[in-house]
Amino acid sequence: MDWLDRVAKLRRWSNNGSRAPHKPLLLLYALGSHQRDAERELRYGTVEEDLKRLLAEYGPSHPTTPAYPFHHLVSDGVWEVRTDRGAGSPGSGVGVLRSSGAAGRLAPDLRAALRREPSLLGRLVRVLLDTHFPPSLHLELCEAVGLDLELAETGAVTGADAAARRGRDRRMRELILTAYEFQCAFCGYDGMLGSTSVGLEAAHVRWWSHDGPDEVENGLCLCSLHHKLFDKGVLGLGDDHRILVSQRFVGRSEASRQHVLALVGRPVLGPQTGNPPVARQHREWHARQVFRGVPRVPVGAGAG
Repeated sequence: MDWLDRVAKLRRWSNNGSRAPHKPLLLLYALGSHQRDAERELRYGTVEEDLKRLLAEYGPSHPTTPAYPFHHLVSDGVWEVRTDRGAGSPGSGVGVLRSSGAAGRLAPDLRAALRREPSLLGRLVRVLLDTHFPPSLHLELCEAVGLDLELAETGAVTGADAAARRGRDRRMRELILTAYEFQCAFCGYDGMLGSTSVGLEAAHVRWWSHDGPDEVENGLCLCSLHHKLFDKGVLGLGDDHRILVSQRFVGRSEASRQHVLALVGRPVLGPQTGNPPVARQHREWHARQVFRGVPRVPVGAGAG
């Protein structure tokens, strides 16, 4: 059985590019648990709050429940659920999962495969991360689910796949950083170490894992801080190519005011003449699927 292929093809609800990372997040959490204790079952009532936090941090911006993937992941053949009454999931309702003592863990055949080939765990993690999340969140996600990232990287991508991946990353980085003249489109940071830019990254607006193309019209040159905040939904792009800052972001320090809150309503810097700005369809995808809450109103807006 090809477990990598099965995990890569997890059945997910899909509608016009909407993100539905519920199953991938649960499976990452289960792999982290398996890495620490291969025999542990995850009782829904015990892990529900952990899964809620994962969905709130890394899921879609609208409210959602971990009960859905806890039940439906069984149909993908990688997960099993039993209750106090025996094998089988009682359904996707929060109440019935709690009251029945529902507990889940990796499917028996998958656990056996991981015992035979421990490095499979790392490859499964890499497939989940690459397929569903941008690279800027990979380390943070592994930490959030309790995975040892060094193990997750072991044997993750090899051969032709590794070469193709490195080529894609180099092409995107060169295209975007050149188009934005090696400065952060949000704050203007343009640091160099000798003749090499440092702390600047090529950010996908619509994530590559969600059909975002490696093109200038889907990219921004951002410093490491603003790339992370953009991918976390703290920052966004308005229809007028001005920077959005979520009302849900709270920062009381002078650093937070200078580096985040001061960006409200500021126009994006670049790209240079001859390169397209971020395309509307990609801005709109980010606004629907990543940006958190409602944008702050620029100081003085609407005053009269």
